[in-house]
Amino acid sequence: MHGVKRVKYTREALAVKKERDLAKLKEYESLTGEVLARKKAKDWSQEAFDLTTKLLHINPEFYTIWNYRRNILLNGLFPQRTPAQINDLLSDDLSLTTTFLKQHPKVYWIWNHRQWCLQQVPDGPTETDPDGWRHAYWNKELFVVEKMLDADPRNFHAWPYRRYVLAHMPAKRSEQSELAYTKRKIEANFSNFSAWHQRSKVLTSMWEAGKLDKAKSLEEEFELVQNAMYTDPNDQSVWIYHRWLIGPGDNKAIVDREIASIQELLDEQPDSKWCMESLVFYKRLSLRRHGNGMTSEERARLDRECLELLTKLQTIDPDRKQRYVDLARNSPSVQ
Repeated sequence: MHGVKRVKYTREALAVKKERDLAKLKEYESLTGEVLARKKAKDWSQEAFDLTTKLLHINPEFYTIWNYRRNILLNGLFPQRTPAQINDLLSDDLSLTTTFLKQHPKVYWIWNHRQWCLQQVPDGPTETDPDGWRHAYWNKELFVVEKMLDADPRNFHAWPYRRYVLAHMPAKRSEQSELAYTKRKIEANFSNFSAWHQRSKVLTSMWEAGKLDKAKSLEEEFELVQNAMYTDPNDQSVWIYHRWLIGPGDNKAIVDREIASIQELLDEQPDSKWCMESLVFYKRLSLRRHGNGMTSEERARLDRECLELLTKLQTIDPDRKQRYVDLARNSPSVQ
């Protein structure tokens, strides 16, 4: 593994280590056999539940055991307990998964179990405050997922989980605050594709609901992404988001403006692969969407410029040379 110092063992130390590892393996196999046998027998007891805890501490990726654990809770433990006791069980399981996530932040089954636990929270603590427990859990959950994203801003498990939490919180968080959050994450690291993606989700939702002036906010987004382009023109995440902003290219003025802006950047960064690729993409997009309104000379010029860029790309990015050759063959002028 990267960053882990390799340890050299003597022959005697290797023999001891091998013996110890074999003992652990036998213990794991024995425990697995017992838990699976109890699962097959539909044992919903506290003892079976405790055994799943022990096994998951060894292997938190064992999704069959997570499924069995949930069945024990539903069929064995919950029916015998009051809402307050059920709440305590769920709190313990959330604490357990928090511990696991610190060591295994990208294991699907841990995130899935947290989500399931939140779905099981009963009404309480009182009849006059039936959402009290849920409010507390969901607020804490947002805090937990933000801590996970502080540790790894591009954790691809944490971002969709964050969307789930925001969508199901009893007291909804404003979408403007989520835009501010994604902007902080992006400005901290422009290559955070997950943050760009989350931002696109929030903006789309707000545009569709009429909560945000689309034309005005688009201009603000172009300004944000342009700053990112000039900071790191080789960052793929930025260019993907830029293409999302352009969309189908219906607004010719915006497409032309962005082509000119990217050309200025290419003049400063003449070997920028993403500048060249984007210019080809947008010039061909302009030809497809607005070619009928151009003169034959304008169409020929754009096509020629694209072919020149594709020829340069074959040299700058030789690993993808054939891709650029194929793109050159698919010139709009010969279709």
